[in-house]
Amino acid sequence: MSKGRAEAAAGAPGILLRYLQEQNRPYSAQDVFGNLQREHGLGKAAVVKALEQLAQQGKIKEKTYGKQKIYFADQDQFDMVSDADLQGLDAKIVALTANVQSLQQSCRHMEAELKELTSALTTPEMQKEIQELKKECAGYTERLKNIKAATNHVTPEEKEQVYRERQRYCKEWRKRKRMATELSDAILEGYPKSKKQFFEEVGIETDEDHNVMLPDP
Repeated sequence: MSKGRAEAAAGAPGILLRYLQEQNRPYSAQDVFGNLQREHGLGKAAVVKALEQLAQQGKIKEKTYGKQKIYFADQDQFDMVSDADLQGLDAKIVALTANVQSLQQSCRHMEAELKELTSALTTPEMQKEIQELKKECAGYTERLKNIKAATNHVTPEEKEQVYRERQRYCKEWRKRKRMATELSDAILEGYPKSKKQFFEEVGIETDEDHNVMLPDP
């Protein structure tokens, strides 16, 4: 026996005792071997020997059915469950069962809807629409390709220059509009007619007459 297999066999009783207590259900030696062999590397002989040792020590219970032995945790170590607790568990099981059935029904509905949707996607109308969308996408791709290939892009410096000129012109526009407003207000103080009549006689046209607005600073 290798050193690793010997160490696994030595620790087998503790491993099997914890496993049976955690699962709290009956197992044959073959069941325990199959469930724990991959994780712990226990051999069949080591599992049988450890189970028999635990049974002799009274740490687990052993029952014989025909030629097969069944092992399970000692039930005396677990707290007694009252009838009320059992009824509560039964009610919880009923509620969970109903929830499972509801979820299964929802899954069936979703599967049916998915099947209908998949079927709809294969209709000639949908195929035609898909082809049109692919054609449209190809057009956009070609347009983007041409834009990227163009050599007349505006440089950041040119863009900044345009913004500076716009700001300068707007500043001048605002300045002259303020001067014109102050001048017209001064004249209107001694003018006998209305502001509208004054503008018509003098021939003044305002921004509002041409539906234009001074941009925000």
